[in-house]
Amino acid sequence: MVATNLKSETKSLMDQRATLEAEMNALIDTLSGPAGPGLSANLTDSEGFPRSDIDIPTVRAQRKRLAELRNDHKDITDRIHKNIQLLHSAKLPHNPDSKNQGTSAPYENHPMDVDPVVRIPFATIDEIAEDSPAAEDGLQLGDGIVKFGNVENGERLQERLVSEAQLNQGRPVSVVVIRRGAFLNLTVTPRPWRGRGLLGCHFLFG
Repeated sequence: MVATNLKSETKSLMDQRATLEAEMNALIDTLSGPAGPGLSANLTDSEGFPRSDIDIPTVRAQRKRLAELRNDHKDITDRIHKNIQLLHSAKLPHNPDSKNQGTSAPYENHPMDVDPVVRIPFATIDEIAEDSPAAEDGLQLGDGIVKFGNVENGERLQERLVSEAQLNQGRPVSVVVIRRGAFLNLTVTPRPWRGRGLLGCHFLFG
């Protein structure tokens, strides 16, 4: 009963997170569009005066709302991760074959109600550029990163992920993500593009 309630609550949280992600994406598209000021660009010109090419009160309101959504997204993601940990610990004593299950089936498109062996994301994508390598290769805002190449868990995850991307520049990297409760296998190729880095997305760790 406890596990059933936890799964129900977790699914509800994932639905809430999906709603937040949709609003975040809409704001990011607006702010980062051709006529937009970007997510963090100055709202004043080179002489320190308010820019005349944008609606500054609207931009400030949009940025404030985006920051609020990111905070809410992090809180909900933390709750999802805690629930997943509880589900995992609750299942282990009753599942002696779990060691075999971890390698017997692919991760792709496993919804939570089929009780996969739960794997916990070590990072979440909280920013992604529309034409970046990450976006072009299938990563999305809100994806939980379960595995990136050889990086899966442990310490110094951010440093190791950056190193993994640099070492595999121009080569496909296997990535496992969790998206709306389903595990997906993707292939991402870190590569130079018009923006910063080799992926064009930002990871929230922890």
